[in-house]
Amino acid sequence: MKQFTLILILLTGITVFGQAKKTPTPVDHKKNINLLLDTWHKDAAEANFKNYFDALTDDSIFIGTDATENWNKTAFQAFAKPIFDKGKAWNFTALERNIYFSSDKKTAWFDELLDTQMKICRGSGVLVFTNGKWKIKHYVLSMTVPNDNVDQVVEIKAPIEEELINTLKEKKG
Repeated sequence: MKQFTLILILLTGITVFGQAKKTPTPVDHKKNINLLLDTWHKDAAEANFKNYFDALTDDSIFIGTDATENWNKTAFQAFAKPIFDKGKAWNFTALERNIYFSSDKKTAWFDELLDTQMKICRGSGVLVFTNGKWKIKHYVLSMTVPNDNVDQVVEIKAPIEEELINTLKEKKG
C-alpha cells in the first residue's frame, strides 16, 4: 500500500509539473487568436466598449476605411464612444482568416475577409503575445473594390479626395 501511495504521489507530481511547464503550441495560439478576433468583432456588434478596447494594446493603432482614419487607441476610443453609446457599433463577421507567426511565437499577423454592412471588407493586423495573452497592436480595415469597378469608384472618390491629396503633398514638402 505504501508503494502504491508513493507511486501515485510521484505520478501526480510529474503530471502537475508537466502541466505547469507546458507552453502554448502554435495550434493553441491560432485558436486563441481566432477567439480573440471573433470576440472583438462581436464586442463591437454588441457595443461592449470596455471589452472591445481591452483587446487592444495601449499603444495600438486602428486604421479605418476613410483616408483620414489613422488613430491611436485614445483617439479611436474618442471616435467610437458615441457610436458604442447608441447600443450597437459595427457588425463584422469573419468569412476567412489567415494567421502567421514570428519564429519566437510572440508576434502574429493576419488578414481576414469580413461580412459587414459595407459588404466584403478586408481586415489585417498585428498581434503581440504579452503577459500570457494575445492583444491587437495594429488593425487596418479596408473596403474591397472589384477590379472591374475600380474606374467607377475612382470617379466617385476623386472629387472628395483631391483636396486631401494636395494637402498631404504640400505637407510632405
